[in-house]
Amino acid sequence: MANLGLFLSVLTPVVVTLQLRVEHLDPAQKENTLGLVLGVGAFLALIGNPLAGRLSDRTSSRFGRRRPWLIGGAVVGTAGLTIVAFAPSIPVLLVGWCLAQLAFNGVMAALTATIPDHVPPAQRGLASGAMGFSQMLALIVGVGLVTVVPGTAKILVPAVVGLILITAFAVTLPDPQAPAPRDRFSLRMFAGSFWVNPRLHPDFGYAWLTRFLVMLGVSMPMTFLLFFLQDRLDLSTDEAATALATLVGVSYTCTAIAAALGGYISDRAARRKAFVIGSALMLSAGLAVLAIADSFAMVMVAELLLGIGTGLFFAVDMALVTEVLPDPKTAAKDLGVINIANTLPQSLAPAIAPLILAVGPDKNYPLLFTFAAISALIGALLVTRIKGVA
Repeated sequence: MANLGLFLSVLTPVVVTLQLRVEHLDPAQKENTLGLVLGVGAFLALIGNPLAGRLSDRTSSRFGRRRPWLIGGAVVGTAGLTIVAFAPSIPVLLVGWCLAQLAFNGVMAALTATIPDHVPPAQRGLASGAMGFSQMLALIVGVGLVTVVPGTAKILVPAVVGLILITAFAVTLPDPQAPAPRDRFSLRMFAGSFWVNPRLHPDFGYAWLTRFLVMLGVSMPMTFLLFFLQDRLDLSTDEAATALATLVGVSYTCTAIAAALGGYISDRAARRKAFVIGSALMLSAGLAVLAIADSFAMVMVAELLLGIGTGLFFAVDMALVTEVLPDPKTAAKDLGVINIANTLPQSLAPAIAPLILAVGPDKNYPLLFTFAAISALIGALLVTRIKGVA
C-alpha cells in the first residue's frame, strides 16, 4: 500500500498531469520544456535516491532507520507537488518538481530496502511482484483520478492519498533503532553512495546495466506518448488525453497482473534470469510495433506487449537484484545505486528524444521507438552474463 501511495504521487504527474501543466504554461515549446523539467528532476532524483539510501542505512534515531525517511520524504514531496499544482510559470514548476523528486526518491530508497530487511530470498519474487503490482495499480488509479478530478486537484489528490498510505506503513513498520555507525560520514563515503565496483561484484554490474538499458527503452514512450498520439495519429488534445487514459488503463492492468503472477511463478520455479530475459524481449517487441504503428489499434497492441513485459520485468528483476547485493548492511545504499539505472534513463530519454525526433523533415517517432527497442534487446542479452543467480 505504501508503494501504491508513493507511485500514485510521483508517476501520475510523469504520465499525465505534468504534461498538461507544461502545455498550459508553455504550449509553443511543450516538448523541449517537458524534456527540461523531467530531465532536471530525474537528475536530482539520481543523486537523492542512493544518498538517502546511504543515510538511511546509517540512521540511528529512536524512531528507527527507515521510518524518518518514509514520513519526512512523503511530507516534503507533497509540498513539492503542491508547488507544481499552483505554479504560475515554468521556473516555479521546475522548483516544485525537483523538490518532489528529491523527497520521493528518499522515500523510495527506504521503502525498497524493506524487502531485504524483512523478506527471505525464497519469497522475494512474491514480494517484488506485490510491489510491482502496486506500482502499476498506482498508474491505473492515478489516470482514473485525473479523468474525474478537476483543475489543480489532479495533482493534489493523488499526492494526499500517497501521503496517507506511506505514513500508515511507516507507523506500523517493525523498524527498531539501529546502533550508531562507528565511522564518520565523509566525502569519500558520500562519493561511494553512487558506486559499486563492477569488477568486485560483476553480477551486480550486469544487473545494473540490464536495468539501465531496459528502462531507457521504456522511458521513451512513457514520456512522449501523449504528443505521439497528437502528432502521429492527428488527435486533438482532448482526444489524445482520452486515448492515453484508455491505453494506460489497459496496459497497466496487464502490467499489474503480470507483476503479481510473475513474481509468484518465479519463486515456485526458483528461476530469475529466464523471466527477466523473456520480459525484456517482450518489451523490445512492443517498442518495435510502436515504431511502425499508424493506427490506434496498433498502438493498443504495442501497449499490451509493453504492459505484460513491464510487469514481468519489474517483478522478477527486483527479486534478482536483491540476490546480487554486495552487502546486506548497505542494502538501501546499493539499491539506491540500482535505482540510478531507473532514474538516469528518465533524465537521458527527454534529452535524447528531441534529437532523434528532429532527424528528417517530420518528427521521427519510428526512429525514436526503434532506438528504444534496440536498447531493451541489448538489456535482455546482458542478463545471460549474470552467473550467481539461476
